[in-house]
Formats: sequence, C-alpha cells, structure tokens
Amino acid sequence: MMTSILLAGFGGQGILFAGKQIAHAAMEQDKFVTWLPSYGPEMRGGTANCSVIVADEEIGSPLVAKPDIFIAMNIPSHDKFKNAVVPGGMIITDSSLISEPSERTDIKKIEIPATRLADENGLKGMANVIILGKLIKETGLFDYDFFLDAMISSIPASKAKLIDFNKKALEIGYNN
Repeated sequence: MMTSILLAGFGGQGILFAGKQIAHAAMEQDKFVTWLPSYGPEMRGGTANCSVIVADEEIGSPLVAKPDIFIAMNIPSHDKFKNAVVPGGMIITDSSLISEPSERTDIKKIEIPATRLADENGLKGMANVIILGKLIKETGLFDYDFFLDAMISSIPASKAKLIDFNKKALEIGYNN
C-alpha cells in the first residue's frame, strides 16, 4: 500500500503541522514515510503546501505530482491542485472557505466547514486538526485513538496547553 497526500492552503493555517502529524503517526506504525514542505515568502498569507507519502515499502521519490488524497484549505490551492488528484482519489475541502466544490465526477469529494466549526467551538486556528479528524474518518488511514495518541505525543511540552484544544478539534472533525 502506498498513499500520497497533498495538503495546501494559506500560510498560517497549519498545513505543515497537519502534514507532520500524518507523517509522525505513520512512522509510529513503522511505515515508510516522506514529508516534503513547500514554503518560503508565502508562509504567512500566501499559499503553502506539503506532501506526505505513507507506504509499506520503500519510497522512490518524495514528490507528489498525482495525489491520492488532496486536502484543500483555500480557493487558490483548490483551483491549483484539484485536477492533479488521481481518478478514484479524494479531495477534502474546508467548505467554510471553498464554496465551489470540484466539478470532477471521478473522485470522492468530502466537504467539512472546518474553519466555521473551529470558530464556533473556541478553536480558532485549529481547522487543520478538524480536517485531520475528517481525513481519519473518511480514509481509515489510522485508527482514531492511535492517531490521537501519536498527535499528542508529538506536541512539545512548551505547547502542552494546546493538547486539550487539539483533542477537541480532532474529535469534532471525526464526528462531522
């Protein structure tokens, strides 16, 4: 099994954090993993993306030109990468920020109002973790409890105050 995932949105939405959490959980399962961020001057406000590959065997290249799963957290990213998803693949969008879902009929389209749910639940800035909850629910890539434990274990002690917020955000995404 090899799953390639592309995550994209505005810098500051936690795209790289979300990708790292997927990669970390996969490593905890002794999978082969790549995590390739793309950021620079666009990091705050422009578009940023990262790709993650999770596999049962060695990975030849970390580049993801044709993702199996695409997570889009803004319109520019959605428009840029929606046609790259392989037929039979999946796009998960933050429908709070992307009002027009992909017109493609050969993929599974999942919408979740992640930004709105984050704001309504006092979790401003945690739409990325809500999306991760939805990813886990829709793909079965990880067991929920396993992923939660892996995510919590990767949060540094200096950010321990965010653990309960991350738990709540993951649960909201998983249950919506």
